[in-house]
Amino acid sequence: MTGFAIATLGPVPLLLLAMGLGGPWVWLALAVMGGLIPLLDRLLPEVEGNVAPSDGMGEGLTITLGLVHPGLVALALVWLCGPGGVQGWSVLPAALALALWFGQVSHPGAHELIHRPRRLSRRLGRGVYASQLFGHHASAHPKVHHRWVASPHDPNTARLGESFWRFLPRAWAGSFVAGLRAERRDLQRASRKRRHPYLGDMAIALGLCALALASGGARGLLIYVAICAIAQLQILQSDYVQHYGLLRQSRANGRLEPVGPLHSWNTPHAASAAMMLNAPRHSDHHMHPQRGYPTLQLEHADMPVLPHGLPVMATLALFPRRWRRVMDARVAGCRSERTAPGTPPPETPPQRF
Repeated sequence: MTGFAIATLGPVPLLLLAMGLGGPWVWLALAVMGGLIPLLDRLLPEVEGNVAPSDGMGEGLTITLGLVHPGLVALALVWLCGPGGVQGWSVLPAALALALWFGQVSHPGAHELIHRPRRLSRRLGRGVYASQLFGHHASAHPKVHHRWVASPHDPNTARLGESFWRFLPRAWAGSFVAGLRAERRDLQRASRKRRHPYLGDMAIALGLCALALASGGARGLLIYVAICAIAQLQILQSDYVQHYGLLRQSRANGRLEPVGPLHSWNTPHAASAAMMLNAPRHSDHHMHPQRGYPTLQLEHADMPVLPHGLPVMATLALFPRRWRRVMDARVAGCRSERTAPGTPPPETPPQRF
């Protein structure tokens, strides 16, 4: 657990110094968030060991991250959007470093929280996403993505040959609509009246945007929206990379096969796994969504493995031609190993958002 805590909370003091003082702290924070983890992934040995599953393990760190996040948001509204901290062009690298932390640390922490059984944990995770203007993810991820992953029904599963830039608007809008419909269905089935969670998301988003506007005017609002946009970009990059081209087969009765180890891309790289709370062990997460991040399993023989760590692959995804040169042959290999003669392709069902 110490490694997870160091990797996730270690950059926070640098972010505080960058936002509050500027100067060399800005560039040091950006270098740590943008370059240190890929470097360590190359230098450190790959982690292949597994920790035995245990209930509640690691929950304290995810709650801590969920509580640190709003504090950083508040300081960003004062020190980046307003006149309280770093000034001039140094605001841009400081905002980028913070956005990288939101996308690579706050997101995995919130992702763990929205999968926890306790309501307060789920609400905290949802609040983190709402503060990134992405609150619908807390609905669409567990209720749509996990149900339809690796199928055309899931807006957050990238198709073979689909560039990230085509995937981006389709996934954002598709998950918003699909999450909205899933929540409506649940509200109709509920035994007591409940407020639609999207209303709370919008209240948080509008409130924070109003605070950014009050703190720094139009410039402050633009900075805050840009931070959130970069964080959202990273969340969708993760979805794109971790499910690119992988599809579940349709059975004779028309139903999809159960989610298995072959339906997500994984990486065994130590540093990015520690910073992202074992999110690169993605197949096991989809097979056991309630399993805590420290005990997610990684079996190379059964799971598709990416050639580089998740941060590097997410960056590569921004360049469609290079991405396809690296990944399309790997996807074809996974498909050829699974497809029996006469089996219809799983792309045939229509999309259902």
